[in-house]
Amino acid sequence: MKLEFFPPDPETEPRHWVRHDQAFAMMLQPGSIEWGSKRSALEKFAYTAGDLALCDRHVGEWVGLVNVNHLQIGISDAALMASSDGAYGEVELRASRKFADARLSAMVAAAHAEMAAGFPSGRLFLDSLEQAMAVTLVNGHAVRHRPVQVYRGGLGTVRLQRVKELIHAKMQGDLSLEEMAQSVGLSTAHFARMFRKSTGETPHQFVLRQRLERAKSMLGAPDARVLDVALACGFKTQQHFAEVFRNFWRVSPTQYRREFAGSEATSASE
Repeated sequence: MKLEFFPPDPETEPRHWVRHDQAFAMMLQPGSIEWGSKRSALEKFAYTAGDLALCDRHVGEWVGLVNVNHLQIGISDAALMASSDGAYGEVELRASRKFADARLSAMVAAAHAEMAAGFPSGRLFLDSLEQAMAVTLVNGHAVRHRPVQVYRGGLGTVRLQRVKELIHAKMQGDLSLEEMAQSVGLSTAHFARMFRKSTGETPHQFVLRQRLERAKSMLGAPDARVLDVALACGFKTQQHFAEVFRNFWRVSPTQYRREFAGSEATSASE
């Protein structure tokens, strides 16, 4: 997934714009953009924050005055094809210069917040967002695609164990959704659905919980530094680790270690 922020553009002269990857945009504030298939026939579209525009692919269009902050999101062909259950070639989506989709807007807002924070959550978080966006786009805007197949069961015991072993082996690294899916021979979209059936969590939620469980265990060591624990559990910064740990366990890493050490001392004296 490719994320690009664009501020208002003071250029008033129409210019021809072509994008060859599948992209869409979300407006971050009220404003307007002039679009058109011809230089001489531009139409002004007024937007509110959260409105979306799905770009024409390969065709190109003329753009005039851009008077709005917006985020452009490029979705990979791999994510789109996986969401079409293995369709070959490019997945064709219907272009739309203005539409609303609350679920898609919420996902873009999450990606924007991650971008603003410097991408602390890692690749798996963005991969999961991209796959969810691709599913939403394919289901709602594809011109031709294979219907998404519904799978009743989840991953088998052997496959689930293989994924868990991969997660623990790469706890410190930046694990991707594609890596997890390939370890059991599935497409990313199929894997994500099957994994949730088996665990009740998305791959990102499951991996995050495993990292926080390990962090909790490591903080029990009296000489464990919070920064060392954060890095060993796959967090890029101590600040992000502390924020996620507090949101999950309702206590900061430092407070947890202090309380853990206190309870150990009490148990020893008893």
